Amino acid sequence: METRQIANQSVTIHSYNTVIVGSGAAGMNCAVHLYEFMSQKGVENPERRIAVVTAGIGLGASRMSGSDKQTYYKMGTSPDVPDSAEEFAKSLTAAGCCHGDLALAEAIGSLREFYHLVQAGVPFPHDPIGSYCGYKTDNDPYERATSAGPKTSKFMSECLQKHVRRYGIEIYDQQEVAHLLTIGAGESKQIVGVVTIDKTAVAEDNFPINIFYCANLVLAAGGPGELYKTSVYPKGQVGIHGLAFEAGLIGENLTESQFGLASIKFRWNVSGSYCQVIPRIFSTDADGNDEREFLVDFFGVMSKMATNIFLKGYQWPFDPQRIAGHQSSLIDILVFRERQKGRWVFMDFLHNPIGNNSMKQFDVDDLEPEAYEYLKRTDALQGTPIERLAHMNPLAIEIYKENGIDLYSEPLEIAVCAQHNNGGFAVNKWWQSNIPRTFIIGEMAGTHGCRRPGGSALNAGQVGGLRAAEYIVNVYGCDLPDYLDKQAEIDRQLTQLVAKLEACRNSSGLVPKEVIDKIQGRMTTSASHIRELNDARKALKEAVKLYKNIQQQGFNLENTKSIVSAIQAEHLALTSAAFLKAIVELLQQGSGARGSHLVLAEDGAEIHPDITNKTTGQTLKFKPEQEQLRNSILQIEYDPGEPDLFRCRNIKLRPTPTDRKVFELAWQDYREGKIYSP
Repeated sequence: METRQIANQSVTIHSYNTVIVGSGAAGMNCAVHLYEFMSQKGVENPERRIAVVTAGIGLGASRMSGSDKQTYYKMGTSPDVPDSAEEFAKSLTAAGCCHGDLALAEAIGSLREFYHLVQAGVPFPHDPIGSYCGYKTDNDPYERATSAGPKTSKFMSECLQKHVRRYGIEIYDQQEVAHLLTIGAGESKQIVGVVTIDKTAVAEDNFPINIFYCANLVLAAGGPGELYKTSVYPKGQVGIHGLAFEAGLIGENLTESQFGLASIKFRWNVSGSYCQVIPRIFSTDADGNDEREFLVDFFGVMSKMATNIFLKGYQWPFDPQRIAGHQSSLIDILVFRERQKGRWVFMDFLHNPIGNNSMKQFDVDDLEPEAYEYLKRTDALQGTPIERLAHMNPLAIEIYKENGIDLYSEPLEIAVCAQHNNGGFAVNKWWQSNIPRTFIIGEMAGTHGCRRPGGSALNAGQVGGLRAAEYIVNVYGCDLPDYLDKQAEIDRQLTQLVAKLEACRNSSGLVPKEVIDKIQGRMTTSASHIRELNDARKALKEAVKLYKNIQQQGFNLENTKSIVSAIQAEHLALTSAAFLKAIVELLQQGSGARGSHLVLAEDGAEIHPDITNKTTGQTLKFKPEQEQLRNSILQIEYDPGEPDLFRCRNIKLRPTPTDRKVFELAWQDYREGKIYSP
């Protein structure tokens, strides 16, 4: 570690073989594997060659997100349900826009990483004979899902962090990433360092800057949750997508975010048991009066309405393919519609669903077979939702109590929320990006395609961390970086960054909080689960204008510490422009409703005969999916010379590998390192 002066600003310099940005389950797992692979190679003091850099070790989706029994998706381990890696990969690629080599790698690596977590101490349940029992999750044809309860990913992060601490790997906490240092251009471009602001030491006369030089970089900073106003992401989950685009990384599938019902007072997904116990869903006016059973007007029969509430449990994400014919995602539309009217929507676990005068009262025996048989098998035929929930999953009640909400005495306010980004940045089968030596894992990696089985993101993050670590150690080696011959190029970027930060002290420019509020409102309105081409075009134009205004005007800081908000606002503004550009491009290609978003169109299919456009009074319609687009992926790349700041192109899917070598030849390839060839 050393200290230098850059433009009259003191900066602290660190140097590591590999820097990991992000301290969630994916990032911590990669750090553990790097240490272990380096140790196996005989590297002395491997802990001195690895660093984890994080904006907050207790922040992020891994630490703060979950649902009733947060799912981990792996190859099946139930003793009587056969499974294979090829079948697993087919499930991941079933909805399209997913590379086959990534899907197969996730499948093959799933059990290795699952048992790695078991050994790390994650309390996944098993039966007396040692079988890790499974269950079906959304979009899952087998019993591949398992869970350690509502805090599965939190347990994963904490258990892996203990290993990181035990190995002596340095964790730099409270570091806000402000810039990614690059050298070279085109195919020779490389990201050589991460520049951060130490949030704990910001003072009126000082922006405490750290530079983390690295031979290899692993980005594991999560999804851009703060893009959306209506969001179940934990507050503060900002991501660094804008900085990654500026550095030259290519995005894929940014159009494919996932949305679903969630509570908003305490941000938590209400999937699984919360819906399977069939709570009452009602709305009130903004003062909490005028209670309405708003679902009854659209589901004419109690058994149909109640069964679809149940089905939201494992058909949880909003899915436009499950609307027509009074299916479960009609509920998401109706919840959204009520909130658009300015009303509040609640889940009530003290009462069963309430019908109208033409409906039979709720009776669990009248449920359709899929719902009734499930509740019967789980002995959950009690009289009220809260009794059924207490029997099926008492931890689902406890998690709310820990956060100040007693389901025994109050209902949950819910909304359709942004929950996960299935897209991200392009990676190859080793999770390496388009820039050599930069790897992307976790939610930042765009590996999931249009729709994924529930819980597969946790598996993808673990496998990605393993694959990246293995490639780094075996291909790029474990040496520390030396960029002395590139110092002028690096210093030029650092000088520009310091000048930008200093300019914020006396600027009369934009207010960071107001910028972020505009971004969030626009994204929730125009880039959420209901989209329309002309509206998206207008939103894109506004997003590009906002980003350009930031470049011209800068920010007006309330105090020096708000420099962190200014950094976040700037790269969120570029991120929102990227997402909207991708959405407009896909809609212009006629994609239609797919994944977890609906596309409105005047000549499409009816959502429901009684759901109308509030302006025209005409029945609201949506465009069906154009399925041939499943065979390609939309990529997006930052180009400040473009009117919309980004270029888009469609690429073909990489197929699932089918070549199988006999053992002796495969062994030879392994010994000679040929397995790491492109």
